[in-house]
Amino acid sequence: MSTHTLKASSIWKDFSELSTIYGGKQTLVHGAPWLVPRTRRLSIQCGVRFRPCIDIHKGKVKQIVGSTLRDLKEGDSSLITNYESDLSASEYAQMYKDDGLTGGHVIMLGADPLSEAAAVEALHAYPGGLQVGGGVNSSNALSYIDEGASHVIVTSYVFNNGQVDFERLKELARTVGKQRLVLDLSCRKKDGKYAVVTDRWQKFTNVYLDQKVLDFLASYADEFLVHGVDVEGKKLGIDEELVELLGRLSSIPVTYAGGVTTMADLERIKIAGLGRVDVTVGSALNIFGGNLPYKDVIIWHSQQKTTEA
Repeated sequence: MSTHTLKASSIWKDFSELSTIYGGKQTLVHGAPWLVPRTRRLSIQCGVRFRPCIDIHKGKVKQIVGSTLRDLKEGDSSLITNYESDLSASEYAQMYKDDGLTGGHVIMLGADPLSEAAAVEALHAYPGGLQVGGGVNSSNALSYIDEGASHVIVTSYVFNNGQVDFERLKELARTVGKQRLVLDLSCRKKDGKYAVVTDRWQKFTNVYLDQKVLDFLASYADEFLVHGVDVEGKKLGIDEELVELLGRLSSIPVTYAGGVTTMADLERIKIAGLGRVDVTVGSALNIFGGNLPYKDVIIWHSQQKTTEA
């Protein structure tokens, strides 16, 4: 189809809108983006929930400052580990199951056999209760669903070479189904905007979180997971501006992670996110070596459900 013919057709509008993902440059990238189903802006009423986490590095449950995680050589001191647990991933999974928490995420911080085995053990301990991410692609996604994951979480595989790889995104959605796909839109501030980052949060993409991008990606995913990378793992407080953006613009359920230190931070997320952004807490929790009592967060979580009802 020629550009002239394309402009004369009804699909040109769709293509022009999606081209804003790439800063307005109208190029045909990774197939035919205009064939993607579009999503209307929906009004979701999801209520605030606490989403638990299990981060696994070399088979151990750890809390790591994510921005320091790279392809490290043995003994590299660049990695900052806040906490390494004596409990296994499956023991954390059982804890979350006993406390009735759903929608938590298991993240493999490295594609090593020990981490994969630990993640699978966690899924077996709480089938249907946890999402899994870290090295997920169209070839292995279904295997994690078969092992008990409710959803698979994907970032780098879809955001390839700094942009959305439409073919990979469509392939994943076909493979596991939209209802089982979570897109990790973890981001860092760049030029005053939030850019999605990939490859252990080290590489900036040219995809920025705004209304058009979030609506487009929502047509393929059941949820978004967003780490505020600039504050993640540092226990310095939340990125309130990012939470506000997510609560205002996301048309599907979204979970924010990063910087939660106190119970007051949970309330800030509830308010800034308009009651539509769920929250994950990591390093601050006493079950991960922090000072914030896990049981207090569970009580807060239960109160949100009571209020919603």
